[in-house]
Amino acid sequence: MADEERALLGSEGGSGGAARRLPACHPRRLAHRLLVLALMCFLGFGSYFCYDNPAALQTQVQADMKVNTAQFMALYAWYSWPNVVLCFFGGFLIDRVFGIRLGTIIFSIFVCVGQVIFALGALLNAFWLMEAGRLVFGIGGESLAVAQNTYAVSWFKGKELNLVFGLQLSMARIGSTVNMNIMGWIYSRVQHLLGHSGHSTLGLTLMIGGITCLFSLGCALILAYLDKRAEKLLGKEQGKTGEVIKLTDVKDFSLSLWLIFLICVCYYGAVFPFIGLGKVFFIEKFQFSSQEASAIDSIVYIISAPMSPVFGLLVDKIGKNIIWVLCAVITTLASHIMLAFTFWNPWIAMSLLGVAYSLLACALWPMVAFVVPEHQLGTAYGFMQSIQNLGLAIISIAAGMILDTRGYLFLEVFFSACVCLSLIAVVMLYFVNHLTGGDLNWSARKREKLQKVAATE
Repeated sequence: MADEERALLGSEGGSGGAARRLPACHPRRLAHRLLVLALMCFLGFGSYFCYDNPAALQTQVQADMKVNTAQFMALYAWYSWPNVVLCFFGGFLIDRVFGIRLGTIIFSIFVCVGQVIFALGALLNAFWLMEAGRLVFGIGGESLAVAQNTYAVSWFKGKELNLVFGLQLSMARIGSTVNMNIMGWIYSRVQHLLGHSGHSTLGLTLMIGGITCLFSLGCALILAYLDKRAEKLLGKEQGKTGEVIKLTDVKDFSLSLWLIFLICVCYYGAVFPFIGLGKVFFIEKFQFSSQEASAIDSIVYIISAPMSPVFGLLVDKIGKNIIWVLCAVITTLASHIMLAFTFWNPWIAMSLLGVAYSLLACALWPMVAFVVPEHQLGTAYGFMQSIQNLGLAIISIAAGMILDTRGYLFLEVFFSACVCLSLIAVVMLYFVNHLTGGDLNWSARKREKLQKVAATE
């Protein structure tokens, strides 16, 4: 087992001459491992690219399919509904049913098929079919992310793992950014070729966007081949998520953990649905062109791509997780208030939102590991993702209904209220943690020192 780990971590073992004699395509070689890393990063590119297709084409979807904003936002809700349940079973399916290689291919196929159904719904002018496509797409999307992380742990377990997770997250954000900035242009090119706009133009545009899903499926197939090959050459076992889901553990969750769940739901509910509706907001309120609106709507993802690994390192080095989360939530609230009540250049507010979003993800999610025992981690993270998806589905529909009946000002007040709830939960978490002697707000130095003491004892 030790030999296997050294091989996967790039430790060549033996003499330098023996290492040099390995062929370039051997799994121990750096070039081979870099190829595997690239394939892992691109594995989720298509999924993230197509997830926000509706946001990039909001005006076109609503005009061509003749739907209101509530129906439009249902496209996001349908993505989230299956993941309210699947968050608990993705790891089980990978570990016990399919295995990591077959599981990744199956989830990639779901993403591809879902995008094709989504595009066909537009081509056939059947909005219900578009919703069905988003449902199928959602079944594959979140589970594919679990598979991606499992591959990363399998190949890069050890000191490189955080860097690999950071690179995967950055590639996901790049996929979202490229989508925001290119889908409108593709639509205009297709419109020019066909000579008219309409549901057929929308359908072809979405079908072209689906090429990214095929690309990611290709990466899944190649990665499965390379992983199988490494299994033969190195005796490497298939990766496992290690998730143990026991719903009975929920009754043992602490108040601190429930507050973390509340922060997660309220915060992300004020970010993702806003980005889904942001393009038209920037066109109508700030008189931006369609291209400018797409660019500013994607700034959150653009900032998140490079900043997520940086903030991850920062939080690891300093600790004080609750303080970082508090800073992120307050900054997000300031961003929404600016967008709601001022006509200041929205680049300022959206850049602040991008920084806050990146910081919160790095500080909030690791806190779960501090408040639950290791054997309950799988259940805790599964439950957190489950209620996050439930919250996103409900808030997306509510946001669409508010926009249809009340307009953008009320919508921004609604999102600000969500962030305020998140802020209240953070303050409560601070005091609960302080009163119970919890370690959520310890410095990294203090945590490391106490871990060493515990280890020696």
